[in-house]
Amino acid sequence: MTTASLDTLKAQVIAAVDRRREDLIDLAKRIHAHPEVAFEETQASAWISAFARDAGFEVQAPAGGLETAFAATKEGTSPGPRIAFLAEYDALPKLGHACGHNLIAAASAGAALGLVEGLDELPAAILLIGTPAEEGGGGKVILADAGVFDGIDAAMMFHPSARTILWQHGLARRKLSIEFFGLAAHASGSPEDGINALDATLQTFASINALRQHSPTTSRIHGIITDGGEAPNIVPDHSASLFYVRALDDASCDALLERVKRCAEGAATATGATLKLEMLGSYKALRTNMALAETFQANAESLGWSFEDNDPMRRIGSTDMANVSHVVPAIHPYLSIGPSDMPGHSTAFAEAADSPKGHDAMLAAAKILAMTAVDLIHNPDLLSAIKEEFATQAAS
Repeated sequence: MTTASLDTLKAQVIAAVDRRREDLIDLAKRIHAHPEVAFEETQASAWISAFARDAGFEVQAPAGGLETAFAATKEGTSPGPRIAFLAEYDALPKLGHACGHNLIAAASAGAALGLVEGLDELPAAILLIGTPAEEGGGGKVILADAGVFDGIDAAMMFHPSARTILWQHGLARRKLSIEFFGLAAHASGSPEDGINALDATLQTFASINALRQHSPTTSRIHGIITDGGEAPNIVPDHSASLFYVRALDDASCDALLERVKRCAEGAATATGATLKLEMLGSYKALRTNMALAETFQANAESLGWSFEDNDPMRRIGSTDMANVSHVVPAIHPYLSIGPSDMPGHSTAFAEAADSPKGHDAMLAAAKILAMTAVDLIHNPDLLSAIKEEFATQAAS
């Protein structure tokens, strides 16, 4: 297909998104105004599913064993690649949509609708997949394990940010629960009869703090105490904490996790408390498909967006999109919705996620994602390059 022909098709999907402008903004605002935390996103899931159903998608809900997940599919007019847009819509406890997932949901919905409503002929299958619980719950991990992404040729989403960057590392992450069981006693009258579970937790934190000095600068260890006892005059017979262990790749993350476990084991030995360790989930390290990302970049630049020169190690976190990227070629680019010094997971970010600039970025993302899909559908050489890169990454 000629460049002029592709440009015509892209203009059609852009026009389709523009026709849905107010609907998409309304969807983003509704989700923002009704924040729902991980695995509880009943309203958001229902709203987006209805949006897709009204556009002619066949909606499976729930999906992958998750009550608030869904998979909406629009089969093409002829066979072709299967392209998925992923919608996140969970909020953060107390902060609400301080990561902008309301914008992610609306952008992915807009991209899917832009394709099915903007193209007369659709030689592809378009999927809109609702993925709950990105914030710590690992919804995409569960969906990937259930086979929801099997048979898909490319998976795409955008993420709102303080900066416009094409990609950055997504750290491998392990979620670890640490519990200690001791023996209660009167903290003043007979402390020698007790075994202090809280002391074991505090010693674990102290050991991990020392471990940080001898860990790679690309790793992260952070935790909270979730149970520290009942009263100051009772030797705590139970104490618990929750840790995230992160590293640049999966092997390094697993190695660091073992060292964290040994910190807890040492604390148990020192205090006499009984230790219980439980893994609560893992995120893999993100694999960005650069052939797909560069296609997204070219389409974004055609709409006037410019990408910063990026240090991929700056402000890095983790995402369950990483697990998807090990199953199917995937991208996770970022568009700015606020000032460059705006921190993520903050009140300022939540406000930006419901601002005119946030809505403009969401609409732009919908267009860019849909335009990228047009390239995938009508450029077999590009799709082959994307798949070849994915196979190379998987073999490394």
